[in-house]
Amino acid sequence: MLGITDLSTYLVGLALIILLPGPNSLYVVSVAARRGPRVAYRAAAGVLCGDTVLMTLSAGGVASLLQTTPVLFTVVKFAGAGYLTWLAVGMLRGAWALWRGREARRAERGDGASEAPKEAVERPFRRALVVSLLNPKAILFFISFFVQFVDPAYAHPVLSFLTLGAWAQLFSFTYLSVLIFSGTFLAATFRRRRRLTAGLSAGAGAAFLGFAAKLSLASAS
Repeated sequence: MLGITDLSTYLVGLALIILLPGPNSLYVVSVAARRGPRVAYRAAAGVLCGDTVLMTLSAGGVASLLQTTPVLFTVVKFAGAGYLTWLAVGMLRGAWALWRGREARRAERGDGASEAPKEAVERPFRRALVVSLLNPKAILFFISFFVQFVDPAYAHPVLSFLTLGAWAQLFSFTYLSVLIFSGTFLAATFRRRRRLTAGLSAGAGAAFLGFAAKLSLASAS
């Protein structure tokens, strides 16, 4: 069908890959827990748009360019690692402030005006999009994974890539939706336990530092 070989195996592998934790999914959960599902879907839209761009670049040959141009790969790699580190520092600072009870004291004073600017500054869509795009390994992954299920004899391989990409986006959207409502449930459960919430935020920040370290050590091969 459309030059795709062994679709069932592709779907099983795709599901397993999407279920693996990564910076994008973790960021969406974080936004859902802090801001609710409406704002979290902005972050999810950023993830899906970023993945679409990466799939398009993969099909267009950028993956080969990254493999044959070490300097370009290194620049994108460290830019991505730096951005993840910056996000991690922000999460850790927020967790520390929450642990100290600053957010609780502001709420008790009725100072609700600070919440709107904070949301405006964060821009979940843009953050999730940048996290997606600054990951050269994702481009290499898409081309290496997709190509295994494209019939080389098929006359229109672009259609094959588009179909495989559509399945990937459908799986991603479904998974992110589950994460969003799970994050919202956790936020409602722990709303009054600010120290526990701070611990979860700190854990997310530490995970982002781990993602940054892993990306900085990645190679094009």
